[in-house]
Amino acid sequence: MISCYDIGGSFIRSGVLLAAGTVAESERVKTPGNDWDAFVLAVRKAAAPETSRISISLAGAYDEETGIADVANIPCLHGRMVQKELSAALNLPVAIINDANAFALAEAVDGTGRGKPVVFGIILGSGVGGGLVINGELVTGFGGIAGEWGHGPIIDPAAGGALSGIEPYKCGCGLVGCVDAVGSARGLERIHFSLHGSEITSREITRDWHQGAKEASETVDAFTTLLSRALSALVNTLGPHVIPVSGGLSNDEKLLELVDRKTRDLVLARYPDPLIVRGDFASNGGLHGAGIFARKAFGGTRQ
Repeated sequence: MISCYDIGGSFIRSGVLLAAGTVAESERVKTPGNDWDAFVLAVRKAAAPETSRISISLAGAYDEETGIADVANIPCLHGRMVQKELSAALNLPVAIINDANAFALAEAVDGTGRGKPVVFGIILGSGVGGGLVINGELVTGFGGIAGEWGHGPIIDPAAGGALSGIEPYKCGCGLVGCVDAVGSARGLERIHFSLHGSEITSREITRDWHQGAKEASETVDAFTTLLSRALSALVNTLGPHVIPVSGGLSNDEKLLELVDRKTRDLVLARYPDPLIVRGDFASNGGLHGAGIFARKAFGGTRQ
C-alpha cells in the first residue's frame, strides 16, 4: 500500500493511493515546521497501517540529483536530504516531488491537459510556482527548477507603458523584481498598498473589484497586466496547449478570465479557446500528483 502526502508550510495532508489511481484526503495535521523529529512522527502517524511505500508532494524546490530540499517555509526540511533521511527514519522507500510539479502532472495525466502535448501548470497563491509536462512526462531540468517561473528579476513595472507608483519589490528569494513578488496574493496586496496606501487582503481587493470599486479596479488592472506580461514570454517559449491554475487566486474565475484575455492578446499564437483556466485538480493536485508520481517512481504499481 502506498501512502501519499501533500506537505506544505501549514498542513500535512495525507491519503492512500487507490486501485483507481486516485488519492482522497483522509487526514490533515499541522506541519511541525521547526522540529525534524516531530515532522517524522507526524508522517509516520499519518501513514496507513499496511503502508509499504510513501510518495510526497513537497512545497519548495527539490533537486532529485543532489537530494537536497529548498523549503524556506518548513525550516526543519530546508537544506536537508529529505528523501534519504526520511526513508531511513521510517524504514520505507520514499519518493518526493515538488508540489507545483505534482499539480502539473495531475492536470496533464487526468485533468485539463489530458491528451495534450504541452501542459504548463501554475500556482497563484501565497507564492507563484509552476510545473512543465511534455507528452505526459514531467520536465524537471537542471537542479530540478524547470517550471519555477516565479523567480528571476524580470519584472519592470515601467516596461511597455508606465504603471505609476509600482516599484520592483524584493522577493523572498533575495532578488528584486521576481514574478513571485507581484503575481501572488501577497503581490496583489503590495500593489494595492503602493497605489493606494491601504493595507487590505487579496480577498478584500478582489471583492471590491467585483463590486466595481475604483481603487481595487486599478489594482487588479495593474496586477493582471504585470502577470500577463510574464506569462506571455513563457507561452511564446513553451507553446503550452493549456495552462491550468491552482492556488487561492484560481478560485476567482473572473480574475483568471482577465489574465487569460490579456495574455492571449500578447502572444504570437492565436488561441481560439481559453488558455489559462482553473485546474480540475486545483484543490487536490498535490495528493493526486503524488499518486501519479508514485506509480512512476515505484514501477507502475497502483497499490
